[in-house]
This record gives sequence, C-alpha cells and structure tokens, in this order.
Amino acid sequence: MTSTTRLTVAQALVRFLAAQYTERDGVRRRLIDATWGIFGHGNVAGIGQALIEYGGDMPYHQGRNEQSMVHAAVGYARQSNRLSTHAVTTSIGPGATNLVTGAALATIDHLPVLLLPGDVFATRPADPVLQQLEVPYAGDVSVNDCLRPVSKYFDRITRPEALIPAALQAMRVLADPVETGAVTLALPQDVQAEAYDWPEEFFAERVWTVRRPGPDPVELAQAVRAIRAARRPLVIAGGGVHHSRAEDALAEFAAATRIPVASTQAGKGSLRWDHPQDVGGVGHTGTATADELARTADLVIGVGTRYTDFTTASGTLFAHPDVRFLNLNIAPFDGHKLSGTPLIADARSGLEELTEALELHAHRVSDAYAMEYTEDKERWEQRVDACYEADEPDVRPTQPQVLGALDGTVDETDVIINAAGSLPGDLHKLWRSRSRDQYHLEYGYSCMGYEIPAAIGVKLAAPDRPVWALVGDGTYLMMPTEIVTAVQEGVAIKLLLVQNHGYASIGGLSETVGGERFGTAYRFQAEDGTYTGAPLPVDLAANAASLGMRVLRAKTVGDLRTALAEARAADTPTCVYVETETADTVSGAPPAQAWWDVPVAETATRSSAVKARELYERHVSTRRRHL
Repeated sequence: MTSTTRLTVAQALVRFLAAQYTERDGVRRRLIDATWGIFGHGNVAGIGQALIEYGGDMPYHQGRNEQSMVHAAVGYARQSNRLSTHAVTTSIGPGATNLVTGAALATIDHLPVLLLPGDVFATRPADPVLQQLEVPYAGDVSVNDCLRPVSKYFDRITRPEALIPAALQAMRVLADPVETGAVTLALPQDVQAEAYDWPEEFFAERVWTVRRPGPDPVELAQAVRAIRAARRPLVIAGGGVHHSRAEDALAEFAAATRIPVASTQAGKGSLRWDHPQDVGGVGHTGTATADELARTADLVIGVGTRYTDFTTASGTLFAHPDVRFLNLNIAPFDGHKLSGTPLIADARSGLEELTEALELHAHRVSDAYAMEYTEDKERWEQRVDACYEADEPDVRPTQPQVLGALDGTVDETDVIINAAGSLPGDLHKLWRSRSRDQYHLEYGYSCMGYEIPAAIGVKLAAPDRPVWALVGDGTYLMMPTEIVTAVQEGVAIKLLLVQNHGYASIGGLSETVGGERFGTAYRFQAEDGTYTGAPLPVDLAANAASLGMRVLRAKTVGDLRTALAEARAADTPTCVYVETETADTVSGAPPAQAWWDVPVAETATRSSAVKARELYERHVSTRRRHL
C-alpha cells in the first residue's frame, strides 16, 4: 500500500519545491532556493501558512511590490546561471496582475521564475468575491489569465490532485535551457487550504538535469565548411554564452581562429574587454569597430543570440552582398533565424567541437584582417579614454565621466546592473567588462524599475561581491520600494543614482524622430502647456534616505570618486547620488554607430518631423531581408 501524508495543497507544494534540484556538469543546486511573498486574502491562509509550517525548508523574503519581487527572483536566477531561482507568491486581484510585467521580462530573457498567484474560489461559494473579475461569457476566467501569454507554462490548480502533474511539468520547464522562462501555477484560495492524502513519492528528492546537447555531425561539418570559406567572419556573442558558461570555450575558439568577437547587450563580457579578439558591443548601441566589421562580414557566427533589432540595426547592419549566417544556438527557433545555417547545440559543447574541428585544418583568419580590427579597436579605446577623462575634478560630471569614475573604482568582482534609459547605450559602447558576469544588462524587455530589486537578487546569489544598481531618475521613480527590503534584510547593494531631470534617453530619441522632446522632461509646465519650465524641486537623495538607505551626495567629479570608493567599502545598503551636467548633454558618448527603426510620422507640418521623415526613408531603403 502506498504511504501517504495528509497536507494542504499549499503545504504539499512547499514541501515539493524544497526537494527539487538541478544538476549540470556534476554540480547540484536547489532549483527553488527561496520564496518572495506579499500576503492578502488570496494566499495568507494557504501559501503563507505553509511557509510558516515548513519555514526550515523554504526561506522567505518579504517584498514591497509584486513586480519587483519577480525582478529580484530573475536577478538571482541570472546570477545563478539559470540553475536556481526563487518562487513568488501573491494574493488575488492586483497582486496577481502586478506579476505580468516581471513575467514578460523573465520569458523574453529566457530566465526561470516560478509564479504562485492566488486565484478566486474554485468552488464558487460566493460569486463574485473581493477583487474577482466577472466575465459574462466565461465563468472559468480570472485576472490570472493575463499571465498565460507571458508564461512558458501555465496551469490553474482547481483540484488538489491536479497539483502533482502540474508541479512536475512546472519543474521540467524551469530546468529546460530551451523552454525556461516564467512558469505560473494559479492557486485558487480555497484549494490552497484544502487537505489531501499525498503519496510520499511526491516529496522525494528529484534532480532535473540541465542538458548540454552536442551538435549534429552533419550540421557541424556544414559549420566548419562555412567558417573555412569565409574571409571576414565575425562572431556575435549573445546571452546564451553566459547561460551555458561558455566564456572559456569562446575565448579558446577566438584565440585559435583569430575571428573577432562582438557582443550583444546580453552577451557583453563573454570575453574580457582586453582580450585580443574582443571588439565590443554590436548594433545600434555598439562600437564603431564592431559595427564596421558587421557591415563588411561575409559570415556572421551568432552564438546564443536572438538577433534583436538593436543587434541587427533593424535589418540594416549586415551589408556585405554575400553575407551568410551560422547560428550556434540551443533553441532551434533561434538557430534558423536570418535563414542561417543552424548548429543546434549547447553553446559550450558547440564551440568546443568547432574549435577542435578547425584546429585539424589549422584554420585562422588572415594577418591583414586581424591587424585591421586590432588597430580599429585601439582607436576606439582612445575614444573611450576621452569620454571617461575629467581634467577638472571640481566640475559637475557628464554621464560618461560618471561611468569613468565607476570604472576606476571597481575590479573584476563587481557586478553592474542596468536595464533602461540612456545608460544602456553608454555602457554597451564604453564599459570595459573585467569578468564574465560583471555586465548585467536586462535589455530583452528593457524594463524600467528592474535594477534595484534585481541587485538584491544578485547580491543574495553572490553575497561576497559588490553589486551596483545604476539608475536614472526616471527609472528610480518607477520602483524604489525594494530599498526597504534591502535595508530590512541587510542586503548591502550599492545604488548609483544619476539625476538628469527626466526621460533623457527618450528625449534624445524624440528629437531625432520629430517629437521635439515632447513629454520627456521632468519640469514645470510653461504657459503654452508644455513641460519646458524650471526643473522640478525633487530630491531623490532625500527619498532614498527616507527609505532607510545611507546616501552620499556627489556634486563634482572629485566628490564622485570619493563617494564611489566609500560606497564600495560599505557593508550596508548605500546610495551615491549625482547630478549630471545638463539634461541636454546627458550622454556625451559617441553617437550611435548604426541605425534603429522607430517609425516617423509620414505626414506632418512641423519642419522637425518633415526632416526626420526624409532621413528615416533613406535608412529604410537600406534594410535587407536575409533569405
């Protein structure tokens, strides 16, 4: 007779999660390492009670905003190489729908997170209950259905016994390097508290192997032929290099073949900035070196990249008339993009076998090609030096000088986190990554508000490393609330808060597309109704201090260097607040080296829009579809 244990659904789920592990390369980790939660009537008596019941098995973190709890879990998952993540529990109604943005981010970025939103009564004793959405044509719909399109797996547990197959499927997806993303188990509040006789086998320790599939021999042979035939090959390293821990394999491949390596936002740091084959970021926010190589490449070797529009310059970057694509990717969907030759494999496995096969032929690119990109890289690094330099330490810094001061403060152990605004462009062009995981940019969803909670997640995963959240004022105002969590739990993140009085990145974009910076500045209204008056008297440093964070104000470049060093040494959550020179010169970095498609009004009377449309049409005419 099968042995059983009588528990509530919520208790059974917590016990089950505590016994799930991943294993890759012989290393075993807890799959669900902790649970974040904000409690309401939809989960307080279910998951909330279960976390008390089994508190020794499942650590708990108290959040302030449901979206930010997902960001913290995602930051933890990325720092953990997708081998471990957190769960997030919420009540029904707004608590559940606040998960949607975080879920979209996780799924787009292929990062695992388990979402456990409360749901309305399955038994419908009262209809409607508090916060229930009534849908006249469908009695089984709730607001949690908003999570279906942004989840890689979704199930609603309307009976206790349905938890068993659903929980197993949820773990399968979370641990799958191709399918992983947000996984949602919607939990009706009455079912959470319902008891059931669970088979003990459900709580047995399970290990989910994170696979490293090697390439098919036929595809490998095709890839070798394509590389040997190319005269100007270029590697584009994407986030899959990091997820696979393929950085060393990429470095060996690049050194053996001398093929230059450019990187996407997710892939930056795949090679150290001073590796001879590293040529920096590619695409709209890339370096002049990488983008010129991309324009003239006859073979583009994508490794773990999705080829987003920023990477391809909206289809205008790869201009060689005979350019072809070779795509090493664990996901067939991405491996076939741009009509490329697919090499479907784990990034590390694929690179290792490619290197071995090419070494049999002693294949390397020409001396002339290697000298060309080496000299171009040296010229670009001189431009970086010029952006970072601040000859007068007593003046207010530009944004690149802020990055230069940070560059002079950190070492290879620091982690730099950013997601949105003008900083991603400057960082992609200018930042010199010293380690494989120093550069943490969330640019698949480019979600304002990600940085602070993600920094908490990263710090929880890497407690001995300095972790920096870089935010502008627009991003800070979106989601500063997890500062309270960092203070409460003693998570010593560092916050670099740059005040530039508005949505500076979109302001610059608006100007180039004929929008005249409309609605992008944080200023008082002028008499004509536009936001062009004096800057708002907002003190974000005081706000951060009011949430419990230690704040260091820096007015000059010299102040900034001192404050950054002090913050780095701090063992409590610390903010460095600095105002950059002006909103109009927020960047000061080299301009975009490649185009990005943001459609411009086809008809307009204002001259700015008319001129922007003319330029837009010239760029559109250069777009290619690679068939």
